[in-house]
Amino acid sequence: QVQLVESGGGLVQAGGSLRLSCAASGIAFSINDMGWYRQAPGKQRELVATISTGGKTNYADSVKGRFTISRDNAKETVYLQMSSLKPEDTAVYYCNADVISIVRTPTRAWGQGTQVTDSS
Repeated sequence: QVQLVESGGGLVQAGGSLRLSCAASGIAFSINDMGWYRQAPGKQRELVATISTGGKTNYADSVKGRFTISRDNAKETVYLQMSSLKPEDTAVYYCNADVISIVRTPTRAWGQGTQVTDSS
């Protein structure tokens, strides 16, 4: 079973930057696409960005040009570099990963979430 642990959230002023990290641990056959989602108060969880093992990325329109997703496959870690932050980026950010278990069962793992808050 794979566990995901996020870090790097916090308070940031509008226009500022923040870098989130998400490290995977545990036993799996493979970890495929990884990504970030977010959920603001009173809203549904939404996609922020995803990245494949080969580095192909996908972004929500609301963060294109401001956020960059990357990963280190050797460390099984995915990052989200956030720049030019806006008040509407305030949310709990969740990491996820598409995992193939050691018995070849596809599953989706989620982290516990990390809070990003506009302090303006």
